Amino acid sequence: MKTLIIIPAYNEAKSIGSLIRELKKEGPADILVVNDGSTDDTEEVVRRSDVSCISLPVNLGIGGAVQTGFRYAHEKLYPLALQVDGDGQHDPRQIELLIRPILQDQADVVIGSRFIQKTEFRPSLHRRMGIRFLQFLSRLLTGQAVTDCTSGFRAYNEKAISYLADRYAVDFPEPEAVVSLLKKGFRILEVPVAMRSRAEGRSSISGWKSIYYLFKVVISMGIEFIRSPHE
Repeated sequence: MKTLIIIPAYNEAKSIGSLIRELKKEGPADILVVNDGSTDDTEEVVRRSDVSCISLPVNLGIGGAVQTGFRYAHEKLYPLALQVDGDGQHDPRQIELLIRPILQDQADVVIGSRFIQKTEFRPSLHRRMGIRFLQFLSRLLTGQAVTDCTSGFRAYNEKAISYLADRYAVDFPEPEAVVSLLKKGFRILEVPVAMRSRAEGRSSISGWKSIYYLFKVVISMGIEFIRSPHE
């Protein structure tokens, strides 16, 4: 099936090249890097890798970058799209786990979850508390407990691509998308995956910032829940 891999990237020059090489080894799929206003050599590295690249003139954030990928996929009529982070944490060898349920028509969206099975991933206390609360909140708002609402390792069928091309959150897209998709009746399935350490750099959400992030995510999920389905 014709497949597009969407990679949102902001200042990932040190990791994006090796990620693209890994993805190419895993089989035939088109790759689109959305360069989100990077100030380093991300665009140059991507251009040398011989894959499609859209360079945004300013930094829109993860939501704007991923939605750009959805719009591209929708316009090019891709029946299947994958979202893979540019920092190297998502293992391309696990992509098959995400696309299989869609090919078997078991789901519209498949999320790679770090928390279904025990792995080497050990989040901080703050993150563990936040993860459990988001699981509770997803069940409260939608009736389905999603164990890894913040995972950016996802696969989408054509129907989900079309929906998200026109409607995708800017600030906290992954948790909001879970609520929005389930409200609209999309089938979401989680599969267990093991995340790798970042190839370079560090997460912008750490320490006490994670508490602030959780607070804003909860507010955004709540707003998405009460929003009119026609908006």
